[in-house]
Amino acid sequence: MSTDTRDRSFVSAEEVAQLAGVSRSAVSRTFTEGASVSDATRKKVLHAADMLGYHVNHLARGLSHERSNIVGIVVSDIPTPYQARMLDEMTRQLQTIGKVGMVINTTGDAGSVANALRQTLNFRADGVIVLSGTPDASLIASCVANGQRVILINRSDHIAGPVNVAVENAENAREAYLMLRRAGCQRLAVVSSTAGTPSLMAREEAFTVAATQDGMSIPVIKAGPTGYAAGAEAARQLFSRSAAPDGIFCVTDLLALGCMDAVRHSFGLSVPQDVSIVGFDDIEQAGWDSYALTTFRQPIDEMVEHIVQLLSQTEPGEWAQTIAPFKPVPIWRRSVLPRPAV
Repeated sequence: MSTDTRDRSFVSAEEVAQLAGVSRSAVSRTFTEGASVSDATRKKVLHAADMLGYHVNHLARGLSHERSNIVGIVVSDIPTPYQARMLDEMTRQLQTIGKVGMVINTTGDAGSVANALRQTLNFRADGVIVLSGTPDASLIASCVANGQRVILINRSDHIAGPVNVAVENAENAREAYLMLRRAGCQRLAVVSSTAGTPSLMAREEAFTVAATQDGMSIPVIKAGPTGYAAGAEAARQLFSRSAAPDGIFCVTDLLALGCMDAVRHSFGLSVPQDVSIVGFDDIEQAGWDSYALTTFRQPIDEMVEHIVQLLSQTEPGEWAQTIAPFKPVPIWRRSVLPRPAV
């Protein structure tokens, strides 16, 4: 039985070199992709590393090299289906290019986003992806000055340095208006969110502008943050009025699902026979039979693939600061009445 009582929680490269009978630099070359080392030396080092339980400290290595391979992901509302799907796709695709996603959970307000960005600087992340909140321009400048690649998702910021990857919101909100009008809806409403993010505001404003241009005044209900409960409360407010809508645009699917359930279960109405509802995002639940929500699918896979390609580039100076918006695709289901026959 071994009498070695040393703490084996950390094994150094020097110990591996000693057991393998090679130099410290040979151990380093063995675990450095593309470095020159003979097959015989590699086998001895790997065998010794396996015997000792040695693992390369990539964080320490990154601190002494130009790149840490850490990518900070600043996000709020992680449990929501859209953010969860974005994070899942983001972290998996980052791993395919040897990057480690460091998720920093924020509340989305300016202070928490600022703290999150400082953490990415402390860890010397070589990239940061901002999914939530509006970052301060001076902090963005600090990130860029420290060699970080900064990517903003669905922001309206015009800050020098970062790339803004966005979807086309206004065009699709106008299409949502036309969907409901073609379905014969005469009394429309918007269910929005108190979150006030640029993408949600763009959808809300484009829909109301389309209605105004058509001579229609519509209510905009914001019963809380972007979630199921806020959508349900918005429906209760709308259908407690004398002139309840027969067509509703919800700026996210999660709002739409709450709205739809309240319409059916609190007021005994049918979707789409009594009221047509359109959402935005195409989360998984939108396709469930109990909802069958007509919506707009955000091309998350394409957006993340583009981001990963950007992070694979050698120099962030090669980036264009903004790109043409990605175009969501209309997904027709059963929450909107068919166009009336002429």
